[in-house]
Amino acid sequence: MTKSLLETLGAIKPLNLETMEAARRRQDRLTKPQGSLGQLEELSIRLAGMIGSSRPEIRHKAVITMAADHGVAAEGVSLYPQEVTRQMVLNFLEGGAGINVLARHVGARVVVVDMGVIGGFEPRPGLLCKMIDFGTRNMARGAAMSRQQALDAIEAGIEVIQTEIAKGLDIVGTGDMGIGNTTASSAVCAVMTGKPVVEVTGRGTGLGDEQLAHKVAVIQKALQVNQPNPDDPLDVLARVGGFEIGGLAGVILGAAANHIPVVIDGFISGAAALIAAGLSPTAREYLIAAHLSVEAGHRVALDHLGLTPLLNLNMRLGEGTGAALAISIAEAAAKILDEMTTFEEAGVSEAEEEAV
Repeated sequence: MTKSLLETLGAIKPLNLETMEAARRRQDRLTKPQGSLGQLEELSIRLAGMIGSSRPEIRHKAVITMAADHGVAAEGVSLYPQEVTRQMVLNFLEGGAGINVLARHVGARVVVVDMGVIGGFEPRPGLLCKMIDFGTRNMARGAAMSRQQALDAIEAGIEVIQTEIAKGLDIVGTGDMGIGNTTASSAVCAVMTGKPVVEVTGRGTGLGDEQLAHKVAVIQKALQVNQPNPDDPLDVLARVGGFEIGGLAGVILGAAANHIPVVIDGFISGAAALIAAGLSPTAREYLIAAHLSVEAGHRVALDHLGLTPLLNLNMRLGEGTGAALAISIAEAAAKILDEMTTFEEAGVSEAEEEAV
């Protein structure tokens, strides 16, 4: 590992138990029956521990959407041609994609990052270039990338989050774009969780039964060819991952090192979280699962990470769309904790010790 990555990993600390306890005490005194706001209460307490404040504020919000191409697309694992990755990045930059709409809705900025899109882009406003290469190699025939490229991808993600922190950042969501990335994510998920490929592979962009069986076979071949080591997350990323998966893992690690909550989106973000948590188990304490994707491996990944999704809307778009919605819920949870009055402040009588 590089010095930069080691320093980031060393800066990731457990949640602040003192601020969590103070937040819990305040929650219990707010003008409502204890526990009546369910997950919002527990989420606000977790936010207090992540941020290190008993009354956390969420004002500056961002969704980091990383894009990259995948060599495994040559195996016919997607219904869409590879050039769609580049076309969708341009759509993000024009503000016309689903993530743009939902980010505007919740008041979050969208940060678009080219981690390795075939063809690349001319410099343009709103686009960060952290390109590792013009897409990964075909993992069905060999390693998707070198170990150095895997390190470079993670460090690029750390650099992106540091830049956003300098602009002001209280919470970050993760998003993705890349034709073939559910194939890579399924491979990562199978290795990191130990589950059979067939259990973690979904239909992606809408594959039929025969196409899904082919996708499973391609992933199984990739695992056989590459033999990724589940005890070495960098090896897994290098052999069967993607540049945007590595970049998002870096975003997660960099945010955790700076006490910033990370709202992970769907399956690709879940695969990135598996890599990040493999490198730093403590980093998972800073993760908030936005929603449960219909992708088969997403639930497996979340269960492995010990995360309960906030939403279940049958979403599978990616881009950070689910993360944007969940950022709004996290903000609501923080506002309840901070702005709602206590029984003492409102002069409201509390519940009797024992019901009659």
